[in-house]
Amino acid sequence: MRRRDFLQTIGCSIAASPFVTPMAFASGPWENRLVVIILRGAMDGLDTVAPIGDLEFAKLRPSLGTQNHLALDGFYALHPALASLTPLWQAGEFGAVQAVSTPYRDVRSHFDGQDILEAGIVGPDGGARDGWLNRMIQTVPGLSGEVAYAIGTEHMRILDGDADISRWAPEARLSISAAAEQLLARVQHNDPLFRDASLEALEIAETVAAEQPSGAGYLRAAQFAANRLREETRIASFSVGGWDTHVRQEVALSRSLGRLAEVILTLKQGLGPDWQKTAVLCVTEFGRTVRENGTQGTDHGTGGAMLYAGGALRGRQVLGQWPGLTDLYAGRDLMPTRDIRAHIGWVMRGLFGLETSVIEGAVFPGLDLDPASGILL
Repeated sequence: MRRRDFLQTIGCSIAASPFVTPMAFASGPWENRLVVIILRGAMDGLDTVAPIGDLEFAKLRPSLGTQNHLALDGFYALHPALASLTPLWQAGEFGAVQAVSTPYRDVRSHFDGQDILEAGIVGPDGGARDGWLNRMIQTVPGLSGEVAYAIGTEHMRILDGDADISRWAPEARLSISAAAEQLLARVQHNDPLFRDASLEALEIAETVAAEQPSGAGYLRAAQFAANRLREETRIASFSVGGWDTHVRQEVALSRSLGRLAEVILTLKQGLGPDWQKTAVLCVTEFGRTVRENGTQGTDHGTGGAMLYAGGALRGRQVLGQWPGLTDLYAGRDLMPTRDIRAHIGWVMRGLFGLETSVIEGAVFPGLDLDPASGILL
């Protein structure tokens, strides 16, 4: 098939597909709220929260410039697509963690990485069939689920398990469904020509979707989550795709980060005064390579970043021990210096009062929660 024909065919198919981002909810006896946003595709934390104070950074990424990034603390700078979140940063309601990862190593598969991120367990079992949020819910007696709703084939494994939860998914036009995006990624990822063409087609479809009044499915998801969280729901989780930036990262990452910023601001607006009792965690399966590739993008890596927001957390800081860029993991990736699950565990401890032994034993088996994260107020 000629490249133009392929782009036209796949682009039109994508544009005609229904948008689906499954959401899962759980109600609880707490006043605090937790929102977990899965950034599917491996967000480049080095571009999002750029270590401009490390002199090696500019040498390793000569084309992916950071001249328009927004200075945060003298060492890190924020991607300009997140500029709308700077008031939250100034108010102490937005922050980041650098050089984190799950214990997943070396294979760098989106599908395995996401599985481990949502299951929260690594080992010969491949993790249990439940997710870490569901296991957390199981540790607290008296929780109730709501009537279940599901549209589409993808689901949030992070809330799978014995505890009752509810599901809901918005619909919108002119975007690829999560299931179709995963299938496309599986069949094309190891073929650079096919991959690059399909990524370009996705970009075309996203551009068309952005021009449509109804192309705001992620915002509808955030609005619905905020409405539920203002009532009896206390935990919500949903996914935002589009983070696999092998090609033309400057364009693709800007679009995805801009969308994420809108989602976070929509949550804040919708939650009203409850925003002060809310923690929003934005997590991804792994980071991306330190060096840029030949197509103005980056490839699958290891260490990455977590973004967080909400009045229940201590913002205006970039947490994490910076490892430097001279000693790279496997000679290519940012060296992770902390398990991302530890920061999540400290949020659970602070928001919901879970004991350390419960977090280390039931929610994230085998995790060492110490030392303190610094993410809590």
